Amino acid sequence: MKKAMNQSKLNLILNSISLISLFFMILLLFAYGSVKGDLSDATEDRFNLTYNANRFMNGSAYLTNEVRAYAATGDQTHYDNYWNEINNLKNRDLGVAAMQEIGITDQEQAMVDQMAALSNNLVPLEEGAMEQVQAGQMAEALEYVYGSDYSLVTANITSLKQQFLDALDTRTKAEVRSLTRTADIITLIIFLFMLLVGFMQLIVMKTTNQKILKPVITVRDQMGEISRGNLSAEFTLQPDTSEIGMLVQSIHETKSELKKYISDIDSKLAQMAQGKMDLSIGSDYRGEFQPIQKAMGQILDSLNKALSQINQTAEQVSTESEKMASDSQTLSNGAVAQASAVEQLSSSIQNLSSQVNSTSQDADNARRLSMDAAAQLEACNQKMADLTTAMDDISKSSQQISGIIKTIEDISFQTNILALNAAVEAARAGSAGKGFAVVADEVQSLANKSAEAAQNITNLIQNSINLVKHGTSLSADSTQSLDQGVAKARQSTELVEHIAQSAREQAESLAQLTQGMEQISEVVQTNAAAAESSAASAQELRAQAGELKDSVQRFRLRR
Repeated sequence: MKKAMNQSKLNLILNSISLISLFFMILLLFAYGSVKGDLSDATEDRFNLTYNANRFMNGSAYLTNEVRAYAATGDQTHYDNYWNEINNLKNRDLGVAAMQEIGITDQEQAMVDQMAALSNNLVPLEEGAMEQVQAGQMAEALEYVYGSDYSLVTANITSLKQQFLDALDTRTKAEVRSLTRTADIITLIIFLFMLLVGFMQLIVMKTTNQKILKPVITVRDQMGEISRGNLSAEFTLQPDTSEIGMLVQSIHETKSELKKYISDIDSKLAQMAQGKMDLSIGSDYRGEFQPIQKAMGQILDSLNKALSQINQTAEQVSTESEKMASDSQTLSNGAVAQASAVEQLSSSIQNLSSQVNSTSQDADNARRLSMDAAAQLEACNQKMADLTTAMDDISKSSQQISGIIKTIEDISFQTNILALNAAVEAARAGSAGKGFAVVADEVQSLANKSAEAAQNITNLIQNSINLVKHGTSLSADSTQSLDQGVAKARQSTELVEHIAQSAREQAESLAQLTQGMEQISEVVQTNAAAAESSAASAQELRAQAGELKDSVQRFRLRR
């Protein structure tokens, strides 16, 4: 197996280089930030130094200008401005103090001191000039401030100012340039480290892809084939001393061992399929495959034991199946005879059941007819009762009419008496009562006719009453006869109902008996079929037992 660097070691080296580069990049970033801060401070100091230097110089120039203006004009404002600068504003002193606070070199400090000394030398001259102006000696004052001594001092101060500014600008510009170069160098180094980190990451990606990802994918595919039971799939990776290489070696060994075990198990099972049960299982299985080896040995032992017992049992079954076949045939013959007898009995019971059913139907029909007749008699009885009631009502009405006729006869009698009295009174009246006599005659005639008609009506009503009484008597007799007929019809209906109920119960009992016989017949038929089937099965079992015995004898068992 060829040697190769471990993937973990290679990744550690590459990642260590990347991490170190990142660490230096972080340090450089901090340094760059510090330099940028120093550069900003240097730029600000340069500006402040220049500002305060100009403040110092402008303060001196301001005093000179105010003295000269006061000497030339005598204006008190210039005098006040001068002393305001000396006593209050103090731009020269403040400018020097600010520059000293920021930081100046000894040479620059010496030039500041020299300019301050020269400026201080001008103070007595300036005070003398202002005193002369106050004394009214304007020409002498102008001579003072524009004289050779004063001009020489101001010229020296101006020369020192320019030298100071040039030195200050040169120094601060050099500091700014130095810090700028330092920042540029740090930026370049950071960029180079970024390139280095990017390059290392590309190497790591390529190495990871070539040395880890592709082999892992190949291993994954190969393990997938192994998990699907395909041990003959092509596996192009070669083992080496790296982690992936050792994994590849393990896969090759696993495939080889699995093939060996499968080949051995296939060979043993093929021999067992051919009937060779006197095999022995080797002891070269390893690890989790040892239970398979043990199980195969147990299977062979169990098969040898089971087949030996099957062989012995087959002989016993063959002997017993002969006896069973003989007994089953006898049982089949008896079951067939029993089924025939039960079939005849069932047929007789079915005929009897059919007759009883017919009787039950006739009884039901008679019951229905009897009930219909009873219902008709009940209806007739009800009608006769209604007729009797109506006849009673007619008799009562006739009696009432008879009373009314009596009243009419009384009215007719009274009218007749009234007519007689009217005739008597008309006769008494003489000629004056003739007309009234005629009316009385007519009334009497009408009363006679009414009495005659009332008598006729009375005779008719009496005849009607007699007839109604006779009809009521007949109706009562008919109702009594119908009541007796209804009572007899009810008794007849109850008897027919009992007969029909008994016929239905007999029909149901016979139906249950028929059903029971049919079930017995089915059971007997089933028993007969089962007996025949059992006989056939016994014969088949006998043949199968012989075949089983022959089949078991084909196996080569251990002795």
